[in-house]
Amino acid sequence: MSRWAIGIDLGGTAIKAAAVGLGSGILIESRAPTDTASGPVGIVGQLATIIADLYREASMIVGPDDFAGVGVGAPGAVDSGKGILSYPPNLPGWTIYPLRDELQKCLREKHELLIPVFLDNDANVAAFGEAVYGAGREYRDFLMVTLGTGVGGGIVLERKIYRGAHGTAGEVGFMILDFEGPTVHAGIRGTLESLIGKKAIIALALRMIDASSSGSSVGKLCDNDYTRLSPRHLEQAALAGDEVSLALWQRVGSILGVGLVNVVALMDIRKFVIGGGIAGAGELVFASARVQLKRSIHPSMYEGVELVPALLGNKAGMNGAAALCFGEPS
Repeated sequence: MSRWAIGIDLGGTAIKAAAVGLGSGILIESRAPTDTASGPVGIVGQLATIIADLYREASMIVGPDDFAGVGVGAPGAVDSGKGILSYPPNLPGWTIYPLRDELQKCLREKHELLIPVFLDNDANVAAFGEAVYGAGREYRDFLMVTLGTGVGGGIVLERKIYRGAHGTAGEVGFMILDFEGPTVHAGIRGTLESLIGKKAIIALALRMIDASSSGSSVGKLCDNDYTRLSPRHLEQAALAGDEVSLALWQRVGSILGVGLVNVVALMDIRKFVIGGGIAGAGELVFASARVQLKRSIHPSMYEGVELVPALLGNKAGMNGAAALCFGEPS
């Protein structure tokens, strides 16, 4: 029987969980709203119940003998060695918390399960999921960038997660591209996230619509209620030929490309896997990012540069979290 594990993607909105086979990928999965109001203790209890239910259900299908453990991807700074999660965004009441040990304790005391738990940052496990099961399988070194509400990143070097000295490597959303600019993210001016996070994209779109002499057809998609404007509306309008929306995505891709150029220059990483909800715009973003990469990079650094879409979508975190239990791929 192939080894299997449980992967947990802990988010501020939902907890996604799956039983994952080493060679077969996701076997069964579940999803539940995150009980953020209950704080760390309540969420640990919720996680333990989800894990226990999934473990027992999957054990009936594949058997318990080759179970490798539980992996958890969580937002915020993670000390994977000590199993500590610090100041996770969108989880009210959390500061510095020993999530791994508390979860193992809850599983043992309330569910009579002696299960090893592995903890890492959610962007890291998404990158690891793509490395093991997705678009990163052919790369020894790559950066995964997640474009969504925020901008996150995970680095894989020599087929292993690179965490840095304090567990915060890969936080490309904090990369500063315009230190004197008007955009601010987490109190820092001109970061990549402040320029192409979801809110920033909507704000840019509204400025471009206001400045356009010919207007934009995107308003029809949100009933001219621009408080409802979303990246999907802008994607649909661009695919229908709306000039403002096309120009918006070109701008977003160019900004992304400049950020990736800095990664190439600093780390000599030349492979990029791009995922997250905003990446659903596909070539509307990727094409201009590739153009900007080539335009802005020194010719000696351009050989081998690739930018590809992630393959696993919102299942990358579950896959990668489970893969933590299997060890680093070769």
